[in-house]
Amino acid sequence: MEQKFCQSCGMPLTDDNKGTNDDGNRNEDYCIYCYEDGKFTQDMTMEQMIDHCAQFTDEINKLSGQTLTQEQAKDMMRQFFPHLKRWKN
Repeated sequence: MEQKFCQSCGMPLTDDNKGTNDDGNRNEDYCIYCYEDGKFTQDMTMEQMIDHCAQFTDEINKLSGQTLTQEQAKDMMRQFFPHLKRWKN
């Protein structure tokens, strides 16, 4: 099965961390941290989201086996995030 990612923050999506639509059903595109009850939980720009996500670089490194600095993680997010549904122009 293909790995899906939150279309706002890029976090890998699982059945346990999918956000919710306004009808209470699971949303297939966004995680619980970004999307709840049919709306985004935070009003922010893509760059603000990158700054927010960069604070979890240590966790990302543990899960991925990488040793990225926060700046390296931000650079990777700046390449990846424009392809996510929320940030596409």
